Amino acid sequence: MLSQAHPAASLYLWVGGSAFLVLFGLPLLIVPITWARLFRWWIPDDERLARYLGRSLGAVVVPLMGVLLRAAPTPERFPWLFELSAAICALLMLVHVVGAVERSQPWTETIEIGVYGLVGGLAFWIRTTL
Repeated sequence: MLSQAHPAASLYLWVGGSAFLVLFGLPLLIVPITWARLFRWWIPDDERLARYLGRSLGAVVVPLMGVLLRAAPTPERFPWLFELSAAICALLMLVHVVGAVERSQPWTETIEIGVYGLVGGLAFWIRTTL
């Protein structure tokens, strides 16, 4: 159900929350090494740290996306979620730019710079129109 007050805000929360939950949150929480291989990361012989950090990030993403989905029917009641989304996207862009400059990440991660820019910019625009 889209909010009549701001259908773009509701759509952003439904689509963004679902997509990031399915593409990042759940895979990182459940199968972080498989996710990393799909995104072309090289995996060290000792996978423990990579598995731990992947699951930790997944444990943050899953409930955060749950909050976005919970707010989707009435986004005008949760303007701070768009501020939070824009801030997270800005920091994720910075992390990925540093990785690109250092050449320490696979090309799949460098592409995410544009994704986070688009998603964060959309969140910022929606927040200014609520």
